[in-house]
Amino acid sequence: MEVLRPQLIKIGGRVYRKNPIQEQTYQHEEEDDDYYQGLVECAEEPCETYEVVQTPQGFRCTVKAPSLLYNLICLDTSNYYGFQKIALDGQNIYTRRPKHIVGKRGDTRKKLEVETKTSISIPKPGQEGEIVITGQHRSGVVSARTRIDVLLLTFRRKQPFTHFLAFFLNEAEVQERFLKFQEEVLEKCSMDHGVDSSIFQNPKKLHLTIGMLVLLSEQEIQQTCEMLQQCKEEFIDDISGGKPLEVEMSGIEYMNDDPGMVDVLYAKVHMKDGSNRLQELVDRVLERFQASGLIVKEWNSVKLHATVMNTLFRKDPNAEGRYNLYTADGKYIFKERESFDGRNILKAFHLYSQRIPGKPL
Repeated sequence: MEVLRPQLIKIGGRVYRKNPIQEQTYQHEEEDDDYYQGLVECAEEPCETYEVVQTPQGFRCTVKAPSLLYNLICLDTSNYYGFQKIALDGQNIYTRRPKHIVGKRGDTRKKLEVETKTSISIPKPGQEGEIVITGQHRSGVVSARTRIDVLLLTFRRKQPFTHFLAFFLNEAEVQERFLKFQEEVLEKCSMDHGVDSSIFQNPKKLHLTIGMLVLLSEQEIQQTCEMLQQCKEEFIDDISGGKPLEVEMSGIEYMNDDPGMVDVLYAKVHMKDGSNRLQELVDRVLERFQASGLIVKEWNSVKLHATVMNTLFRKDPNAEGRYNLYTADGKYIFKERESFDGRNILKAFHLYSQRIPGKPL
């Protein structure tokens, strides 16, 4: 964790810093309960922004969340262009009560109920609904709600990405120029360590990513579509002037610090007219989705780039973006990458340029 840029979790108007947790691997799964209990215990300060209703029996608060977040442990996903796509027709989804909220034998929920002096009702497996928290004291209900939010958010962070927001840069002319770039790189630099045809982007998938999303229900997918339409009506048309934006890929750069050990090489993207309109547009879209919680806030601005070479493609041609390090049930995945020497490529192609015709947004 970077000291000046810690991972933040925003819950109900308050921002919590997520401290790093030292994880170890054992033959059994007991460490999972301790991991999530640690997250629960860190959410001590109650948040006053929750809607808590007073009832004749005490106080009541509900938590809205996709059923997959509290029912899902294993899922069989289909694959589209390398991004995990959850099948919501019930045929490829396998659900059961997860230990992340309910816990083994209900231990996690029981612990929450005892410590907050509340009763927590969770929908049955496969059913949509709300988590209902009831208790005699308002502070206990709010505390339970805060802790559950931390659990849900942490579990969501560990789900495979299902969708992404992006502008595609795969015009026929661009694809042709990109293939020419690939051909010249392999002709001049194929003897450099790690450089081969397997690490190049598929020209049909060239794009500028705004953000990665985890959408776990049809409602969240619909919410995303509506939010994009709102963005178009509220500011996209104003920024673009209602006309197509013409952008250019000019110059190549690498992600890490050592040009001799590169994992991602990308083309820089900017407006052809030199204006800042594209950056303003994508930053405002990102801000809107971060505020909604559909995109986790990690950066304040979008890095305008189009990946052209990525060592993840070497073993998985469908890999893309920030690779998920966790399976659906929260198990850590280690993906070994063989870096390539990009020094000669950077020297020979630093002026690489490709104009991209404008398209309506």
